[in-house]
Amino acid sequence: MPLEIFAIVAAVVILLSMIKVVREYERAVVFRLGRFSGVKGPGLIILIPVVDRALTVSLRTVTLDVPPQDVITRDNVSVKVSAVIYFRVMDPKLAIIEVENYLFATSQLSQTTLRSVTGQAELDDLLAERDKMNLTIQEILDKHTEPWGIKVSAVEIKHIDLPQEMQRAMARQAEAERERRSKIILADAEYQAAVKLNEAASILQQNPASIQLRYLQTLSEVATENNSTTLFPIPMDMLSAFTLRKEKKEE
Repeated sequence: MPLEIFAIVAAVVILLSMIKVVREYERAVVFRLGRFSGVKGPGLIILIPVVDRALTVSLRTVTLDVPPQDVITRDNVSVKVSAVIYFRVMDPKLAIIEVENYLFATSQLSQTTLRSVTGQAELDDLLAERDKMNLTIQEILDKHTEPWGIKVSAVEIKHIDLPQEMQRAMARQAEAERERRSKIILADAEYQAAVKLNEAASILQQNPASIQLRYLQTLSEVATENNSTTLFPIPMDMLSAFTLRKEKKEE
């Protein structure tokens, strides 16, 4: 009886070791006696105990965080640059056979490529042309990881840490630029105002009566807004009519 129980238990254990369930987003790379046998899954697969060995590979997109890297730009500015890499395994066979640890290998390659590409650019280009840098890094990574059966779908430079001295210098530069634009706008406004005043003076000069009307309108506005006594000089043009009448009477 104990032998029968032992045989049943052994048979159950062997049967369970032969059965492996592979999820929809996974693939099993099977080796039979050390040789590549095939890629199986998803679903239920049968393995021969002792003879077969299966390594499971996920086909989902992996988000790889690249830690901050010390970089010296082409214009000799020391910065720290971090990034994030998105990739996925396209060929499970190559990801297992061609590289020992594809996650570690991709991480190390991402770090060295990030330092190399950003170190060849100047600081202004690094800050202003991130999309171009991202595309360059992605193309290099994708070229090197293709033999591993890996596809790099996107690269994003996440953060650029500048030294305190450089941050202060850039703040002063930005403030100077804003002041320059403000002065240009003010000068342009004064120029436009001068042009309009010149046009108005030309129109008033062509019609002297309009000057007198404008003068009387100004007197009316001041008298309405201010209750105190105000003295205004009277232009000689307004008195010329009375002078002419007096001269005619004397004649």
